[in-house]
Amino acid sequence: MLYVFRSKAAADLIMLGPVGDQLLRIVGRQPSPSGIIETAALPAAIQALEAAVADERGRGGQRGDAEDDPKEKRVGLAQRAWPMIEMMKRAMAEKADIVWGA
Repeated sequence: MLYVFRSKAAADLIMLGPVGDQLLRIVGRQPSPSGIIETAALPAAIQALEAAVADERGRGGQRGDAEDDPKEKRVGLAQRAWPMIEMMKRAMAEKADIVWGA
């Protein structure tokens, strides 16, 4: 699955399914082929993503396979969430919803 998040306030944001699923769960949405994050929900969604990023950093950031092989770099939540947080901030400033799906 591929997510394409759209808002009138920002360029389209494309994410692979597992990453999109993770971010949607963090902001309290059930992963689905289509949906909406309304403007009123954006402050809480931004706060949830920023808290999850801070939590990951507090636990030492990159874990898993990267620990087994120090040469292997792993993309953390901060790098994956940053484009969504930026989109949400722009959408909130312009009072625009974020939608995904057909």
